[in-house]
Order: sequence, then C-alpha cells, then structure tokens
Amino acid sequence: MTIRLNPYLSFRDTAREAMEFYRSVFGGTLTISTFADFQASEDPAEADKVMHAMLETPHGLVLMASDTPNREELTPGSSVTVSLSGDDPELRTFWDRLADGAAITMPLADSPWGDSFGMLMDRFGTSWMVNIAASSEP
Repeated sequence: MTIRLNPYLSFRDTAREAMEFYRSVFGGTLTISTFADFQASEDPAEADKVMHAMLETPHGLVLMASDTPNREELTPGSSVTVSLSGDDPELRTFWDRLADGAAITMPLADSPWGDSFGMLMDRFGTSWMVNIAASSEP
C-alpha cells in the first residue's frame, strides 16, 4: 500500500509551458491531457487548455497541474510553496534551473541550521524552497 502527497498547481493558460519548464528542470516523463481530450468543456476556447498534467521524475518526484477553466477565478497567491529538500547534490542544479527568470526571495546560501537554503518565485508564479543538506555539499 502506498500513499503519496503530490503538489497540484493551477495556472491561467500557462500549464503546458510551466510543466514543460519543470520537465527541463527535473527531467522525467510528462503526460498532458487537454479539455478537448475528455470533452470536458463546451467552450471551444478551452479545447487546448490543460485539464491535467503529471510530471514523474527519475528522483520519484510527482508534480501535477492544470489550467483553470475560463469560468473559474484564479487568484495567484503565496499560500502554497513547493519544498525540495534532501542530500542529493542535484538539488543545486534544480535550484539553478528554477532560478532562470525567477524572482529570488532568498538566495541559496548557508543557513543557520548548517544546510544551504534558498527561496524563489519562478517565472510562472510558483513559490519554491530548496534545502540542500550540508552532507551533500562539496
């Protein structure tokens, strides 16, 4: 038996672009289904919107997303932050890739608890925290 907690991000017309960007950051397999694929909207303007996208990475990360239908409000906010942490040195590469076009709210640097820690809001408005355990630093 398995239970997973997966971040599910909502976008306004940029889910495909965002998820392709996240695939370039983390690698892995990206599957995308549109509203048209499932006849999930009668609005022709929504046919190519992403109804569901899922990125499964070689590191076991799963990130999901969708475009918000036109009839629904989307209020971007800071109530959710995606946190990446561990001792894999590749976390630094993930940080560097996420930082492309991002607003860095806290540069990746030594933290008081001994790890490297940083925060940013990527170019799609998603907030990220990255914590790299000191044991993985060169």
